[in-house]
Amino acid sequence: MEQTPLALTHSDIISLPLTDASVWYIPVLFSQAQAEDYFHQLALSGTIDWRQEPIKLFGRECIQPRLTAWFGDAEAHYCYSGLQLSPLPWCPVLVEIKQVVEQAVNTSFNSVLLNFYRNGADSMGWHSDDEPELGSQPLIASISFGAERDFVMRHKQYKTNGLKPITLPLASGSCLVMAGTTQQCWQHQLPKRSVRKIPDGRVNLTFRSVIKF
Repeated sequence: MEQTPLALTHSDIISLPLTDASVWYIPVLFSQAQAEDYFHQLALSGTIDWRQEPIKLFGRECIQPRLTAWFGDAEAHYCYSGLQLSPLPWCPVLVEIKQVVEQAVNTSFNSVLLNFYRNGADSMGWHSDDEPELGSQPLIASISFGAERDFVMRHKQYKTNGLKPITLPLASGSCLVMAGTTQQCWQHQLPKRSVRKIPDGRVNLTFRSVIKF
């Protein structure tokens, strides 16, 4: 594990003891009242122009099983799974959240990917955030508002090194930080769950810095 970049010093920071990764979890970065307010502003108020874009997986085009939006500085263009993203300009609520996150993790970000999981049926498949635009060792801060969802990680060599996947329930108002070689060596997903078990939505914001080539 690398030395933590987090500016926070209280005991709520949890360092995950993962091989070839630097991951920290802050269960309460935002209060429950703040988390509920931000979820409403982002998911229900019409502030965000949510879209369901087609992506390419294993050479086939499919519709993402969630809604997304990409915001950032004007030059923060990004591409993943064949999808070319041009940033929407920062809106006040995202700037407000961004300032809290940047202070907490002692890092500046120039972009954020928003994902809206409308209920347990929406999901994110196995992947790493290892696109060239993010650099070789990106620091990514993932914020959750709304329903608690399981975040699952597995080492890319799990079939040969015996490392077992880990599951971390991400609470509303929490922050998960991934840094160092995490994206090089690990994959993560947000698996489907029963709509009966998780009928409510979750908004996830992954703050990142796109390299200007």
